Amino acid sequence: MGVASHGGDEASSSTPRALFGYDVLAPIGTGAGSTIYCVSHPLTKQLYALKHVVRKTEKDERFIEQLQTEFDVGSKVVSPHLRRSIDFKVNHAGLLRRPVDAALVLDLFDGISLEEQTPRDLMSIVGAFIQTASGLRALHEMGYVHCDLKPNNILRDPATGAVRVIDLGQAAKIGTAKTRVQGTPDYMAPEQVKLLPVTIRTDVFNFGATLYFCLTAKKLPTLFNLKKTENSFLVDDKIATPIELNPHIPEQLSNLVMECVRTSPPKRPADMVELGRRLDIIEFTLERHANRQATAPNSALMAG
Repeated sequence: MGVASHGGDEASSSTPRALFGYDVLAPIGTGAGSTIYCVSHPLTKQLYALKHVVRKTEKDERFIEQLQTEFDVGSKVVSPHLRRSIDFKVNHAGLLRRPVDAALVLDLFDGISLEEQTPRDLMSIVGAFIQTASGLRALHEMGYVHCDLKPNNILRDPATGAVRVIDLGQAAKIGTAKTRVQGTPDYMAPEQVKLLPVTIRTDVFNFGATLYFCLTAKKLPTLFNLKKTENSFLVDDKIATPIELNPHIPEQLSNLVMECVRTSPPKRPADMVELGRRLDIIEFTLERHANRQATAPNSALMAG
């Protein structure tokens, strides 16, 4: 992204040498009107991720607002499964002191999004979503709803299986009724499209839609993707279930997903505590089945 950086010297290439006092090492991604860089602190040499937004038009101001929101929420998080915000900086210019560019400094996590690389085995998928539920539970205990959970916002370290939920830019206080539709169409709950208050069960829907994709490699048909009218959402029992799309998925897990994406919020699981508990049971069942398969040949050999 070729931009003039007001936070540091611009390199001859499109990647700046420095931003807001941090040394830029390499670009590592894009999202929400921003370019994300791996940076280091010039004194401590500590590595961070830095989201940089440049205001080119008035429309870009909302991306700077999202950085501010992510900092306000992310600077308070304590869960190992939520990415923590470290610093937020803005440059202003002109008599009206309008923002020129902004940067959000975040913990650097060595992971790959579930959209880019979904684990192939069920155990790993369930384990990733147990951690995701734990992170969202911590966020809910702070009084916030994530509002934009999706495969691209869940990072997983393939080596360790550790998971980090990222991008808190659309997070809102529980009970907030937003003034414009926010979220990602393929994972958005009906109440988000209708601009109704968001609740913990809004994240439950996003969670279920994300798990649906990871299990089936298909996106859930949502209200936003069909029409923004009350009757346009598919009847719950008309949506193909995960087990119908992939017969290797346990019925218990398939049923949980479909409960999460029910049109009516009160009919969904209550919270991440319930989801975590039910996923723990599914994980235990999968482990027991795997252990039985592993020991079956040995048992047969001993019997012979």
